[in-house]
Amino acid sequence: MQLLERAMTITKILASKANDAGMSISELSTKCDLPLSTLHRILQAMIKQGMVVQDSQTKHYHLGTIWMEIGLQVYDSMDYISKIRVELEQLARLVGESVYLNKPADLDTIIIERIDNPTNPIRIYDQLGIRVPMHIGAANKAILAALPPQRAKEILQQLVSKEEMERIETQLEQIKAQGFAISHGERTAGTSAIAVAIFNGFGDIVGAISIGFVSFNISTERIEQLTHQLITTGRQVSMKLGYRG
Repeated sequence: MQLLERAMTITKILASKANDAGMSISELSTKCDLPLSTLHRILQAMIKQGMVVQDSQTKHYHLGTIWMEIGLQVYDSMDYISKIRVELEQLARLVGESVYLNKPADLDTIIIERIDNPTNPIRIYDQLGIRVPMHIGAANKAILAALPPQRAKEILQQLVSKEEMERIETQLEQIKAQGFAISHGERTAGTSAIAVAIFNGFGDIVGAISIGFVSFNISTERIEQLTHQLITTGRQVSMKLGYRG
């Protein structure tokens, strides 16, 4: 079990540097808080499984392609994404902003899809696959508000203090009443997001669709426009997934 935990720690650290030139074993040792000898043994085992590769010239370590292969297989298994992608792309074109799809995962959500609008030079860029704690951001609060109150409370109890939980529960009541969530600067300063929960034919929460935008100098009218388009798309997506609530 300890070996597995260490391997996953190494994987997450390398994933955070996926767009860089990799990491040396000394850098990894510092980040993982592991002795060089122990780290070297784990890395060699990971290399044999294709989980990690080492550059022959720089000797830096990178994630192996096995992660991409597994990720694509999982992505392909989420057939509802292909079903609703047209609606997400249309929404991005209509509003001229980036559109996201978050999927619940225990106490977090995972960003599993992002549609960027190429005509907008200013984009909010959140990587696919990152996890966001359930109490942070419009997408997560839209999901929490759609959950049974007791389940939402159980999640919040593990994430926030009693005082903060009371404040968030009040927010969730408002979100449920108005049918959407909005957040300002909760994850990244100077940015905002609007989100709605989406459901499948069994009434289960599939996730949340959100629009991310730069909040500088944005008008009330613009926010109302984004909200209207998002709510319309959310209903279309849920209906396409069989929801009739």
